[in-house]
Order: sequence, then structure tokens, then C-alpha cells
Amino acid sequence: MTLTTTPESKPATKRASASRLAAKDPTLAAPSRLKLQIFGPPGVGKTWGTLEFPACYYIDTEGGANLPHYVARMKASGGAYLGPEDGALDFDFILAQCAALASEQHGYKTLVIDSVTKIFNLAVSAEAERLGDKNAFGADKKKAVSYMRRLISWINRLDMNVVLIAHEKAAWGDVNGQRSEIGKAADSWDKVEYELNLNLQIARRGGARVAIVRKSRLEGFPENESVPWSFAEFANRYGGAGLGADAKVNALATPDQVQQINALLSVLKVSEEDLDKWLAKAGAETVGELETAKAVKLVDFLRAKIQPVTSNPQN
Repeated sequence: MTLTTTPESKPATKRASASRLAAKDPTLAAPSRLKLQIFGPPGVGKTWGTLEFPACYYIDTEGGANLPHYVARMKASGGAYLGPEDGALDFDFILAQCAALASEQHGYKTLVIDSVTKIFNLAVSAEAERLGDKNAFGADKKKAVSYMRRLISWINRLDMNVVLIAHEKAAWGDVNGQRSEIGKAADSWDKVEYELNLNLQIARRGGARVAIVRKSRLEGFPENESVPWSFAEFANRYGGAGLGADAKVNALATPDQVQQINALLSVLKVSEEDLDKWLAKAGAETVGELETAKAVKLVDFLRAKIQPVTSNPQN
């Protein structure tokens, strides 16, 4: 049988669905905070220069920044000190401090970890000892790298300047077919310089301290250029008021939200793989690290998935 349509019975044209494109006018994007790694040999002024940055929350993993002249400079900038005796050698504690800085009101403007080399290598050593004879193919580094990924995630979420201080190690490469030392590099997780927007090698040139730009996304710091290592010079090149701006708080998921999400995950039997993907997209490692607004969205998303599927009744 052939069906015919009249204007009255002609099917309605499909309405255009709402766009899922999320990008915005680039001029509306919030300016990025300084995320910096510095490295160099002992005694070149890495710590001393960093203590000039405004209101440092100084996590001292090496116990060297509690000398009187360091303390005086730290206090003058409005900073605070956390050393090995306070938990600075515990990677989980450092991550918890980052979460607190991201989610609580405070007056600090710069987070400094001195040195990231120490906590990274301690994590590698602890895992190597735990694995014992089972340690092979770099297995001892996996936990340390996981810690560093979580640290970078928090660093990117913090509305603060962040300075990671690292030791210096030899950089190796191919020279005329032979493996040779081709320079120096930061002794930390090798992906840090890709994650942050500036990587500086601190060195002495005659009687002066200089910062050699090894990697940069900032116009004021052209790569391979040497600049005086001082906060005044740094602030002049960085420009704007960003270095001295107050930190903004990003509230984290409440205990009730965490409980709701975990209950919904249990009902839906969500796999760890799917949950990890959702959390990674939200910039979190655990449900408790979700920002409040993103926790609300996840609750709504999970609730929608457990609603019974219904069809429209026929008229």
C-alpha cells in the first residue's frame, strides 16, 4: 500500500540539537598562573632567589631552608615553613597540603617544593625496597611517577605561583654515533618540564647568578637566553600583577557528595577504568578531589543513568 502525506500530516523537520562545542572566546580565558621548575648545582642560589617570591608556602624536603637568614627572608615575604619534621618527606602529606591550599582560604601566593628531587627519589627507593627481587624494567619508578602525576594535577589546579626546585644531573645524547654528555637537566620526573610553563637552569657566571631559559611558554623568557636570577628581574619580565595576586579557592566535594557518588557508583557497578577516565577528565585522582561543581555534575550524571527508561505513551 502506498502512503501519501498531506501538509497537515507531513512529518515535522528535525530540530537542530544544541551544540556540544565548549570552546569560548580566548580573550575570556583566565590568565595562567606561574608554574616554574628551576634546577642547578648546590650553592648557586636556587633557594635564596626563590624566597624573594611573594608569600611563600615553603615545603622544605631537605631541611636546609630553616637557617636564620633563610627564615628572615621567608618571614619578610609573608611566607610559612614546613620541613621534614612536619611531614615534608611524605608524598601523600604533600599532596594533602596541595589540596588544602586549593580549597581553603589563606594568604599564601607561592608554593615552593625544595626539592622535588628528594621526594621523587625517596619514593623510588621505597618502592625498590618493597619490590626486592621482583624489581625489573623500571618497576620501582611507577609509584613515584604516579605521585608526580598527581602533584602536577594539583599544581595546575592551584591558583598560586608554583616553583619546583630540582637538583641537576647530566643530560645524555648521541654525538657522532657515541653516547655522550650533552649538558645538564633537572633531576626529577622527566615530564615535568613539559607540564609546566617555564624551566630554568640556575648557574653562576663570574660573580653573578643567572637563569638560563631551557624551556618556555612565556614571551618574556626566550629559550636559551640568560637572565639575572632575581625576583625583581623575574617580575619585570613576567609582567602584570599575577605574581602578587591573592589565591582563589576551589571548594572540593563535600563528605555528603562523596558518599552520594560512591553509593551511585556501587549501584551502577561502574568499572575502575571508567571511573578513572571520568576523574581524569575532571582533573582529579579520587572522588574526594573533585571540585564541588564537578561533583554536582557527576551526581546528576550518575542519577540519570539509573532512571528507568520510559517511552512516550501513544495518543
